[in-house]
This record gives sequence, structure tokens and C-alpha cells, in this order.
Amino acid sequence: MKKVLIVEDEADIREILIFNLEAAGYKVCAVASAEKGLQALDADTSIILLDVMLPGISGYKMADQLRRDQNRTPIIFLTARTAENDVLTGFASGCDDYVPKPFSIHEVLARVKAVLARSQAEPVSRNCADFGPVHIDFEMGSVSVDGNPVTLSRKEYDLLKLLAEHPDTYFSRSDLIASLWREAPYVLDRTVDVHIARIRRKLGEHHDLIRNKSGFGYYIDSRHE
Repeated sequence: MKKVLIVEDEADIREILIFNLEAAGYKVCAVASAEKGLQALDADTSIILLDVMLPGISGYKMADQLRRDQNRTPIIFLTARTAENDVLTGFASGCDDYVPKPFSIHEVLARVKAVLARSQAEPVSRNCADFGPVHIDFEMGSVSVDGNPVTLSRKEYDLLKLLAEHPDTYFSRSDLIASLWREAPYVLDRTVDVHIARIRRKLGEHHDLIRNKSGFGYYIDSRHE
């Protein structure tokens, strides 16, 4: 039974989510703050439904802290903040999907199912890829540069993995959105750019591993050394 952690300070919304998720066969833990959410999170947690505007630590900060700690538990933001910058901030902090309030409970259940399915996809046949000092271990879901681990959010890792599986192949922004954000209708081209920029920054002096050709898209240069 998959376990869902709900972090939502509005009691009515918590109760609606608890009732419907349990009816759908999920085990549910619900708390009213990010601080309690961090305490309640455990190895059995399969996915987090996270409000943005919370008392104390915000949902953005909680997500960012988890990703910095290399915790890749999928996160879906539930929030009334749907302006472009808010959406970009959400994805940049490491969330996997973004559901605006007010929401349909059927949409939330569908998003939970889709994100869980993506996060549990079968590993690729290749175990790893090396591009100069950049090592990507597909089996472990890890990345390192010169032997030093690089901390990526789940979506950043998925994006890098997709490019690494097809070196020297161009992916337009729409290609990447279609592949990695299939269930997220609010994703914009700039969301892809934000994720690419964050990956490049984390690769340090090897940021040019990921290249862009105007009119074609992003690709990994297999000749990178």
C-alpha cells in the first residue's frame, strides 16, 4: 500500500484529501506544517502533497531542503499561487507536479497515480553513462563529477538522464515537456530553461556538457571531456 504524506494547514482540505486518498487505497499521514511534515516523512512515504503557503517554513523551502538532502520522494504542490513565477519557483525547488487550487479531487488522484507511475518506471538497460569526468549511474539514480556527488532534484535528474540516454540528439523544449511533464498542463518553456540552468550550475566547470543549438534544442555533447 502506497503511503501519501499530506502537508496542508487548512483542515477542510486535509479532511477531503484524507477521505478520498484512503478510499482510493492509499495509506495517509496528514500534518498541518512543514516542520511536522519533515518529522513525519519516513522511508515508507511514496509521495508528498505539499501546500505552498504554510505557517513557519513554506512548502517551497521544505521541498528545497529535501532535495538538498538528496531525498527524491515525489512532491506535488497544491496551491492557489498559479502565476508564472510561482510555478517556476515550484519546479525549481524540486517538485514533480503542480495542482492549482481550487482543485478537483479526481484530478489530484490522477496526478498522484501518474507521478507514482513515473517515479517507479523500470530502470534503463544501460547501467551508467560517462562524459569525461561526469558519471551518471542510472541504476543508483546518482550523478558525480570527478568522483564528487552532485545533488539533483528528481526532475533535474530525470531531465539529465533523458539527455544522457540519447547523446548528440536534440530535444526541443516541447519534446522535454512532453516526455517529463506529461501530466502538468501549467509547465512553460521557461520551466525547462530553469531546470537546465540549475543542472549546469551544479555541474560546475563542466556545465557545457549540456549544449543548446538555436532552433533545434538541448543535447548532451558526447565528445565532452
